Amino acid sequence: MANVKVEVLPGPFLQLGEAPHWDSETQSLYYVCILSSTLHRYDWQGNKTYSAKIEGSTYASFVIPVKGRKGEFVVGSGTRLLLVSWDGLTETATIVKVLTDLGEEEADHRFNDGKVDGHGRLYAGTMLAEDSRNHFEMDDGKLYRYDAGRGQMVPLKSKVHISNGLTWSARTGKFYYIDSFAFDIKEYTVDADGNLGGETVLIKLKDDEAATEFIADGMTSDADGNLYVAVFAGSKIIKINPESAKVVQEIALPVAQVTSVAFGGPNLEVLFVTTAAKELSVPQEPPAGALLKITGLDTHGTPMNELQLP
Repeated sequence: MANVKVEVLPGPFLQLGEAPHWDSETQSLYYVCILSSTLHRYDWQGNKTYSAKIEGSTYASFVIPVKGRKGEFVVGSGTRLLLVSWDGLTETATIVKVLTDLGEEEADHRFNDGKVDGHGRLYAGTMLAEDSRNHFEMDDGKLYRYDAGRGQMVPLKSKVHISNGLTWSARTGKFYYIDSFAFDIKEYTVDADGNLGGETVLIKLKDDEAATEFIADGMTSDADGNLYVAVFAGSKIIKINPESAKVVQEIALPVAQVTSVAFGGPNLEVLFVTTAAKELSVPQEPPAGALLKITGLDTHGTPMNELQLP
């Protein structure tokens, strides 16, 4: 697609930018820096980014608006699920309450990616925290669904390395999920209660005989149900048709550590991309860690869902 354009948006270069969420009401993209426990809001009208530190929090893994509560968000922070208040302008966000905590038995873990389905239910996964041994390789994480009525996280899947991309396809009606170091994308059915079934591998992203591999990170889908996957350490996004289980497009980016993607903008035609500047083996130069904007994709997303609390 010759008209595809990638731009760097104004804002900080983050060590681990993640979890973009487009809020149609405020025409803003919310996202986080996991390691600095900060919230960020890119204002579409003003073309400006506002940032805030969450008081009393070590990590901020995702930020999702709460339905019907202006200025309130659910944030994954370490083992805690927090209700956070932020006006989107000031430099400090405050914890309203702890919605739930995974407990002492999960103390060396942290939440990673999280997203809400069309019924207002939050799905979020965990991984070993950065200060834990072998936190990339060990399959000690889980995928959960938040039961808002009981205030508890319900385990759906165990033996996860790094719980990452989640999305639902309008094309197939299925749920898609990424465990980064499983090197695949898995497909599930979802029952009326939000539980998962029928696990199958949609596509393998690692060829055992090849020297290269896709480290899949965050994921979203467009209105036609195609999947868009951030490729960490790969400088690109891949588009997958879930019916053919084929990569149908690759979008090259000017940064290596691509972390997540979300459609937004007034007509949901812009693909926003979060990136990271974390030094894993070599230093990452700017624009690593920036928020990117991709236009000219000839597609659009669907409105992102807000968390429904009792």
